[in-house]
Amino acid sequence: MDGSKAGFASIDEYIADFPPEIRDKLSQIREVIREAAPEATEKISYQMPTFDLHGNLVHFAAFKNHIGFYPAPRGIEAFKEELAAYKGAKGSVQFPLDRPLPLDLIGRIARFRAEENKERAAANSKKKS
Repeated sequence: MDGSKAGFASIDEYIADFPPEIRDKLSQIREVIREAAPEATEKISYQMPTFDLHGNLVHFAAFKNHIGFYPAPRGIEAFKEELAAYKGAKGSVQFPLDRPLPLDLIGRIARFRAEENKERAAANSKKKS
């Protein structure tokens, strides 16, 4: 698992850089986020797969022993009890590669972040008018 290739052009390219079992997990996360936030766009930011909806929504990335998921501090705080079983920090959580991914939880966090970003964008739009 290299994952160190500089300058990924797309999420497809990022995912293709990993062995099949990691590609499968990354693809599952990508699909869950797409379903949770269908209006979000995909990009590479900080050399990680990123979904954008009125700003960064979530990032995710594969590492040697885990998949990192980065829903911003508010996304972690809102689900802190459910995320307590995982290592993490203020704006990130680590899902171990040797355990099933909590896809339902990832989807709920992505939906939460999408609503949060839409509300913030609407509030900013009202301020400008």
